[in-house]
Amino acid sequence: MKKILLLISFFSLPVLLFSQEEIKGVVTDNSGTPLPGVNVYEKGTENGTSTDFDGQYTIEVDPEATLVFSFVGFEEQEVAVNGRSQIDVTLADGVSLGEVQLVGSRSPKRTSTDTPVAVDVIDVSEVNTQTGKIEINEMLQYAAPSFNANKQSGSDGADHIDPASLRGLGPDQTLVLVNGKRRHQSSLINIFGTRGRGNTGTDLNAIPAASIKRIEILRDGAAAQYGSDAIAGVINIVLKDAVEEFTGSVNYGFYNTNAEGDFPEAAPNTDGNRLDTDRDGNAIGDDQNFDGGSVKVTTNYGFEIAEDGYANFTVEYLNKNKTLRPGFDFRRGFGEAAIEGVNFMGNLAIPISENTEFYAFGGRNYRDTDAYAFTRNNPTARNVVSVYPDGFTPRITSIITDNSVAAGFRTKTESGWNIDLSNTWGKNLFHYYIKGTINASLGDISPTDFDAGGHNLSQNVINLDFSKYYEDMLEGVNFAFGAEYRTENFEIFAGEEASYATYDVDGIPITNPDLQMQPIDPVTGDPRPGGSQGFPGYGPDNEVDRSRSNVSLYADAEFEFTEAFLLAAAARFESYSDFGSTLNGKLAARLKATDDINIRGSVSTGFRAPSLAQIYYNLKFTNFVGGEALESLLSPNNSPVTASFGIGPLQEETALNASLGFTANFGKFTATVDGYYINVQDRIVLTGNFDAPQIDNVEAAQFFANGADTETVGLDIVLSNEFSLGEGKLTTSFIGNFNDMTITDVKNDNLDEQTFFGERDKSFLLASAPDSKLTLNLTYDIEWFDVALGLTRFSEITLLDFQMFEDVADYGSLANQVAAASDVYDSKIVTDLNLGFKLNDALKLNVGSNNLFNVYPDQQDDWTEAGGYWDAVQMGFGGAYYYAKLNINL
Repeated sequence: MKKILLLISFFSLPVLLFSQEEIKGVVTDNSGTPLPGVNVYEKGTENGTSTDFDGQYTIEVDPEATLVFSFVGFEEQEVAVNGRSQIDVTLADGVSLGEVQLVGSRSPKRTSTDTPVAVDVIDVSEVNTQTGKIEINEMLQYAAPSFNANKQSGSDGADHIDPASLRGLGPDQTLVLVNGKRRHQSSLINIFGTRGRGNTGTDLNAIPAASIKRIEILRDGAAAQYGSDAIAGVINIVLKDAVEEFTGSVNYGFYNTNAEGDFPEAAPNTDGNRLDTDRDGNAIGDDQNFDGGSVKVTTNYGFEIAEDGYANFTVEYLNKNKTLRPGFDFRRGFGEAAIEGVNFMGNLAIPISENTEFYAFGGRNYRDTDAYAFTRNNPTARNVVSVYPDGFTPRITSIITDNSVAAGFRTKTESGWNIDLSNTWGKNLFHYYIKGTINASLGDISPTDFDAGGHNLSQNVINLDFSKYYEDMLEGVNFAFGAEYRTENFEIFAGEEASYATYDVDGIPITNPDLQMQPIDPVTGDPRPGGSQGFPGYGPDNEVDRSRSNVSLYADAEFEFTEAFLLAAAARFESYSDFGSTLNGKLAARLKATDDINIRGSVSTGFRAPSLAQIYYNLKFTNFVGGEALESLLSPNNSPVTASFGIGPLQEETALNASLGFTANFGKFTATVDGYYINVQDRIVLTGNFDAPQIDNVEAAQFFANGADTETVGLDIVLSNEFSLGEGKLTTSFIGNFNDMTITDVKNDNLDEQTFFGERDKSFLLASAPDSKLTLNLTYDIEWFDVALGLTRFSEITLLDFQMFEDVADYGSLANQVAAASDVYDSKIVTDLNLGFKLNDALKLNVGSNNLFNVYPDQQDDWTEAGGYWDAVQMGFGGAYYYAKLNINL
């Protein structure tokens, strides 16, 4: 009955202004010491505050509300107000099972401001309700200082899975954990002109935002603590464990198609020349003021299991249409991909005894995506005019399935040791289906859509971890050690024959070019190529099924010698079945200069093993260079073909990390400032295009190689404050990152540097490490209304366009060619605005806009990698996005 009454109340949509009562109090630990930074919030709402340095708090709530007090390392406590105005609370020290730990420290006694390294703790529910961003990558782009992600276009698989990175390093140099357990990577490897070229990465968007309690971002080298891939840092996603609470949302939004720029008359995707997304070929559709319409529906609910157990489940549905922006005749489909997907995630813990519990979490992500490839215009041998009289723009669609499950037991012994035994499995499947295309060698009997095969990556991890906190040793000591056994498997599987084969004049796949005749296009007189246009299918020669295993041992400790001085040390040994072993270490320290100010720093060594995809991935594909098609081969690293070009076997990347910074906490004002230095040796890159006349039907070849050393120096700044303003509360935050990466060495040996890893390749690598990103967020909350304003400044970026493929003699010198090819994207400020209306105790409406003023990059060029008027830069090329969101909390 209670649920029915609540449903009636929020569907009637009354705006209720509840009487509020001011509550004050002090929060202490068992010894009576005040606790600063304790989270205090009204249960079931977003109304909250935190204690000041003296442990004091003030909050206005409904007289019948329940207050929740939570703090890292202490048991969460709920207290009913019952009309009281003074509520003092003593938090119990420690948690017997599943102790709260921040990534970067295995001690249960750390907060984000007293860790010896930089850790961001992002409340996803707060970010989720105050922005219209519908994917995890988009949220983190504006919430974390050195996190960067890009929407791509015309980059094959990267149009469907966004590459993302920390501190300007590669997508595969950031380790992702879920509930502290290693998450598997995507099977996709970025090939074309994307950020993170030559890298694999973890698909964060496969995890539903509605399932996440918080995201912890460790911005420091952590390979000695967590293993390979943690050179740039670690992202730990902590899933929701709330019970007896239903939350949900319905979000609808769309983009403004009025792209800002100086376009020629009748440019594709301007008025009168807009590609029709409902028909294949190059059919022209109606003009539109808005596109990219998206619907997102989420639900989350948890229930209790026995005493202190829980099961929490999330379901999320997303449907987003394509966006189209001005391009050129050879790139009529420039814009973002369409996505339709369903996400499921579960998180549970079942008590077995007073000190032991079973836990499990996992989920399934299904996405059906659709993006345009480059256009095939007439006259061309790649088209059959009787099928596509006006040419065609192929569609690269995919079915991406991402499954994961983790399960384990954790217990606490009588002597105080925490033991955790777990198994974590995950698999990413990326299956290509090419539509609106043709196999030209089959002529007009060719199908127009193909199963083009795909790839998958699976990972299984067994962990055994031990830890214990000694309160009576020094001022506190934490020991942790453990072991991990990991297996990985990478597969490429073939598509249907017509997706990759070239047929002769009799319609038989060509296996002997000397005896079989390839069809000739009657218009151009050129041989008609085989395979599906837009993306050639994987054939039997491309198939891969490779595995490897890894064994690792680690130990770390934190020593609080005094209340002011903390020293942490970690070491990790890893042995791979396919290339050897490595040993890495880390030292970190924190010094309390005053009760309010901490100084912290660290130094560590790190490594990243080459991924299976980097070793074994291979494909023949059509690469568009300045609008002209180029048949290319990406040869696997273990191939004799690769060795014949002078490219050696891949080795591990190694790193040296150092950081120094400080934190400050004055009541409701907090600050963290951290400088960092990262030296990476033998970074794995995708080389440039080598001429390959010796390979049949191939004009150029590319390879993965340990191609460059880089040095990065940077500074992260996070400032936040909260204070009363009139009848409301103003929260301010400033998030800044300054970053300078240099390429210190190109490891081309005797190969031509401009071919191996030239100026254009370097510019892609450096563009992944922008000079700065500065964000100012202002939120004002008063009774039933709140407003959030975000201003983000993206720094200047320079990319080199396709003019670098022309003859240098045409420009007089390499320096002149670089100058002509440089596309400079000036710094831009993007404004986000969100208005929130609390309709009643269970329902809140948010309306707003991302990129309110419809700001676009100012650089325009017909030589871009994507074939549109802009490259894929941090600020994006979609323009203004408007949305409305209904949030439900029962």
